[in-house]
Amino acid sequence: MESLLDNPIWESLCSYHQHNNEGDDRLKYFYPEISPFVAMAEWGEADKNHLDKHLPADRNFFYIINKNIELPVSCKKGFTIRLFQMVCRNHIPFMAQGITTRVLDTADIPQMIELTALTKPGPFNNRTIEFGNYIGVFEGDRLAAMAGERLKISGYTEVSAICTHPDFTGKGYGAVLLSQASSRILRDGQIPFLHVRNDNTRAIKMYEKAGYTIRTEMDFAIFKKMSDG
Repeated sequence: MESLLDNPIWESLCSYHQHNNEGDDRLKYFYPEISPFVAMAEWGEADKNHLDKHLPADRNFFYIINKNIELPVSCKKGFTIRLFQMVCRNHIPFMAQGITTRVLDTADIPQMIELTALTKPGPFNNRTIEFGNYIGVFEGDRLAAMAGERLKISGYTEVSAICTHPDFTGKGYGAVLLSQASSRILRDGQIPFLHVRNDNTRAIKMYEKAGYTIRTEMDFAIFKKMSDG
């Protein structure tokens, strides 16, 4: 059901990624080396009271959900933005000659962290690669562009970390990586989806050319619970 995408972090941590849940049955969040994502089922008053008591303090957390969240007074937002959630309803493959991709592994993590820190496609830590199926394009020994998977729920897999080093933009690397990542997800019997800033018109156009359409707008925020001291 497409409604599962309304609260994708929660649905992911309840199913495919439940083994990566550092929280409990009500407040779920990934181990920090994997992702700063946190989720609750409803974010109602009872949920927020539970978060206030059990969320680790002085640690950045991110959420993505299709409604506005009111956090407990103990929590402070550091950054918030609106995202478009896009779903691939009719995949249009992108073919380009002369572009070679390869699977990324743990030896590539330092370059992956460096590239994502520069281009900021989303959080990427030492164990984020465990989400799986990351691929990249290299210029010599340099990682020029990459893409991979992140949240996985029943029927859907998120394409994530689509980014290109500023020195290598305009060569079609992002489109090739997006196409290959989407094709892999479809071969696995899943539907690709992704999140993009609602003001990133260049990326949105690329996604639309690949067959993605905007499903809904999502709220994204970075926050932390402040310590009592």
